[in-house]
Amino acid sequence: MRLDQHLLYYLLKYISIIIFPAVVSAWGTAAADKKNVLFIVSDDLTSRLGCYGDPIVRSPHIDRLAAKGVRFERAYCQYPLCNPSRASFMTGRRPTTTDVTENRTHFREALPDVITIPQLFQNNGYFVARAGKIFHYGVPGQIGTSGFDDPASWQEVANPIGRDKLLEDQITNFTPQFNLGTALGFLEDEGEDSEQTDGMVASEAIRLMEENADRPFFIAAGFFRPHVPSVATKPYFDLYDFEKVQLPERPPTNRPPVPAAATDYFPPNYGLESEKLRTFTRAYLATISFMDAQVGRLLDALDRLGLSENTAVVFLSDHGWLLGEHGGQWQKRSLFEASARVPLIIYSPGANGNGQTSPRTVELVDLFPTLAELCDLPPPPGLEGTSLAPLLDHPDHPWTKPAVTEVVRRKDRNIKEGIQGRSLRTERYRYTDWDQGEKGVELYDHQSDPNEWYNLATNPEYATTIARLKSLFP
Repeated sequence: MRLDQHLLYYLLKYISIIIFPAVVSAWGTAAADKKNVLFIVSDDLTSRLGCYGDPIVRSPHIDRLAAKGVRFERAYCQYPLCNPSRASFMTGRRPTTTDVTENRTHFREALPDVITIPQLFQNNGYFVARAGKIFHYGVPGQIGTSGFDDPASWQEVANPIGRDKLLEDQITNFTPQFNLGTALGFLEDEGEDSEQTDGMVASEAIRLMEENADRPFFIAAGFFRPHVPSVATKPYFDLYDFEKVQLPERPPTNRPPVPAAATDYFPPNYGLESEKLRTFTRAYLATISFMDAQVGRLLDALDRLGLSENTAVVFLSDHGWLLGEHGGQWQKRSLFEASARVPLIIYSPGANGNGQTSPRTVELVDLFPTLAELCDLPPPPGLEGTSLAPLLDHPDHPWTKPAVTEVVRRKDRNIKEGIQGRSLRTERYRYTDWDQGEKGVELYDHQSDPNEWYNLATNPEYATTIARLKSLFP
């Protein structure tokens, strides 16, 4: 063997014995250092949780996550309806870009090549899967199917169907003029949590974590509750004494008027008497506690699998939900606070702000750039939100960005045209206009009027404030 062959032989042997294992080890360490993501989405959840100061709602597991992560006091959706909101935060684009303003249009019609949050993780070597509702589903009609999903976003999906769907004929509907997806309907079920769709969603998400605990993952768990019909098992109804369930205080009669578009959707309180409204509210709160228990199962699984300190956890609702505020307004599709505001909690391992509350106005469209930064992934071009990473380390970090929510008021849900409403929220004010002000304007000072009862828009003293806020729309 010639000298150069000897040298080559020993060089290759050295590489195989010394260098190659070191490279493999370094690659393995890098893979292990990748931060997992558990992405938890609740459906139609208002900010009535213990950690948000509600005096009667039992939500110990979401509260536990809030105590561990950063709770955002002023977080807002971009559209108070399921499909537009989810299309927005899952693509990092506003509804004006996705062109999704109702529940029938898929975002890929306007953005066929857009990269979604799970696609970004999939493109960077993560295992990506979902259980339950992440993109839009019609509830309860599409439970058990893939609904309005985006197949390109996932490597694996689970679409369970439980007793809440199978026992629809047993649901009490106080508003039979509406289908079950918009009605004030409920069922106190005698079954087990594990037999409910959300119980199955939690079980599937846990299975996905167990099977992929040794590699980086992005796993999304989409719970259907507390979306109507409000179905939960009996123990969660038992948490709420009917006498302690009260309707919101009615606004004063001498307050300034609001534009018709602000409240012109459902008739006040559906014309129902107080007892039925309180009975339904009790059921809605019961489903919050039921959903909270499923969140607890996910958090317990992270602990059991030793993944808690290497997994970012995000909990949010797609939008808020009115429970009789503003003189008897219910459900979503409103630009008032209870409809536009969402619970948002983010836990990032090692973040300096963990266990604190951020008072800054943030948006769900901010989630995409936030998760990209937390996991050191290159964000795709075109994102319209701002990373919340600075607020995870310093919740009081200087922050001037307002939150914007929009909606279209339609007399006929089969058309896209209607009265365009847009609302801008700062830490102090909410400014809303309809058709650029042609159909009315609203201004509320949350410092003195957290219930948004007194519309200041016609007060000349606030003309400068209105002009300033209007100039902040993106």
